[in-house]
Amino acid sequence: MTRTRLWAGSAATVAGAAALQVAPAGTWLPTLRRLVPRLASPMPAGAVALTFDDGPHPDGTPALLDALEVLGWPATFFMLGAAVRRWPDVAREVVARGHAVGLHGDEHRYLLLRSPRATAADLRRAADALTETTGVAAAWWRPPYGVLSAAGLVAAHRQGLQPVLWTAWGRDWVPGASAESVAWTVFESRLSGGTILLHDSDAYGADGSWRATLAALPLIAEELERRRLAVRAFPTIAEP
Repeated sequence: MTRTRLWAGSAATVAGAAALQVAPAGTWLPTLRRLVPRLASPMPAGAVALTFDDGPHPDGTPALLDALEVLGWPATFFMLGAAVRRWPDVAREVVARGHAVGLHGDEHRYLLLRSPRATAADLRRAADALTETTGVAAAWWRPPYGVLSAAGLVAAHRQGLQPVLWTAWGRDWVPGASAESVAWTVFESRLSGGTILLHDSDAYGADGSWRATLAALPLIAEELERRRLAVRAFPTIAEP
């Protein structure tokens, strides 16, 4: 076999491996998520899940917990292991108030830029931090930025985690977000049987962006009541 053929074969192998790693990332797109409904949301028709990413946060998370208590809503908080280690009391408060928790990874980094070994180690660190701090073993995992990878899916499967994304988001992390912009962005997407993505932290968004999220909750509540949709937390055990 010539060097040219060897090089071509190696290049094809590398390209194939790269394509396999990147392919799951396409589910970030709404049109592709609709083809995998279980990945988008585990909720039945007539119900909607309210989820928060990037916490815990020392200011945003307690404020949202208080608002949820007033509304009588359970929520699911997808936490970062690094944030759990930094603010363990806040993480414990989420669980103490009866909310569900999931994993958002340990560090908020794109999985496509990480090796399989680093991806698996990140999930292990996050899972260990959450369980050691709150006593809860997460059943659900949402990757940073909602971008999946083949290595991430393998690592999640090995740790018994069910990947999940969302059907609606509020774009509450962007500069200039307001209660109205967050709420109306949520309303543009599927809600019945869906999952709403919001954030209880501004660590990866505009400074103080969680305040727009907080102000949007009453507006979202009015619309969900109008549509007769019940707010539920994710089940503590993910079905395969």
